[in-house]
Amino acid sequence: MSPVTRRPSVSGTGHAPCHHGELLQGVFRDDDGRRCAGLVTLPMAGPGSTAVFVRRPGTPPEALTVVPAGRTKAARAATLAVAACAERSGRPPAGGTLRLTGDVPVGLGMGSSTSDVIAAIRAVASSYGLRLPPGTVARLAVRAERACDPLMLDARPVLFAQREGRVLETLGPALPPLLVVGCALGGGAPVDTLSLPAHETDEHDVRACERLRALLRRAVATGDARLLGEVATASATRGQRVLRHPEFDALTGIARRSGAVGVQIAHSGAVAGVLFDPAAPGVRHRVRGCLRALAAHGIPATRTFTTPTPFFKEIPHGPAHRGGDRPARPRTPRRTARLPAL
Repeated sequence: MSPVTRRPSVSGTGHAPCHHGELLQGVFRDDDGRRCAGLVTLPMAGPGSTAVFVRRPGTPPEALTVVPAGRTKAARAATLAVAACAERSGRPPAGGTLRLTGDVPVGLGMGSSTSDVIAAIRAVASSYGLRLPPGTVARLAVRAERACDPLMLDARPVLFAQREGRVLETLGPALPPLLVVGCALGGGAPVDTLSLPAHETDEHDVRACERLRALLRRAVATGDARLLGEVATASATRGQRVLRHPEFDALTGIARRSGAVGVQIAHSGAVAGVLFDPAAPGVRHRVRGCLRALAAHGIPATRTFTTPTPFFKEIPHGPAHRGGDRPARPRTPRRTARLPAL
């Protein structure tokens, strides 16, 4: 009997970022006038997921192992990606091992599952020598987890149909600059979105969301951080009908007294942010006052960051960081992203 010839394995790597919840979320009209659930995420550099896929040619595609075990959505994404990449490349589908690493907190509404899924798809594509278009990645991600965030589009501000994996509107090249004081509501406890009460939308909801969409489009076009903050606050207030965070009124009060432009929350988690215009006079003093007020109300601060470009260094939080830890001057390098284990 002749010996079995083993084909060498081929590896590929993929990465995907996370986000910091939503600036706008609701029900909108697409180009055909059809109602469609959509959202605009707040991008955040730093945390993310990395996947390494070791493809073993000659093995059946269902022979796919995921490490750590239990990442079922990423496993489905890898299986779907193998089939798609095999068809595109003309090479046979094959199984292998998918290893995931990352530092995105789970259950806070920061897109941890989508980050895993997109990283897995990109790693499989890399093992086939391919780079899949964002639209293809989005469609595979929706098939893997039923709904996904637009993390495959990098930091472009888009209104994204999360259940269909398509862009409803590209709002512009970049969001107005924002300084975000991140925090976690509900003590940072994960939110089970499937257990939340359903809210039936009607034509009044659609009209309200379309008004906010038009205002956000104008905010992006004019670089108006204050208008963007108004949109985010209105969207977050509407989200309270379902999420019902008990600290939400305190959060909006802190934002108002601190001179912030608004607040934003995740529609499927506990992460939230107080939004500042980084060009506003006295913004450093305002941010420090916001952090003190959050601590006084028992709302844990997580990370202060800027988007879309790092105007300031990240501000570390905690009782040991008083006085001397201030946002640096504009255009300084970003520190490594750090989020507490909530």
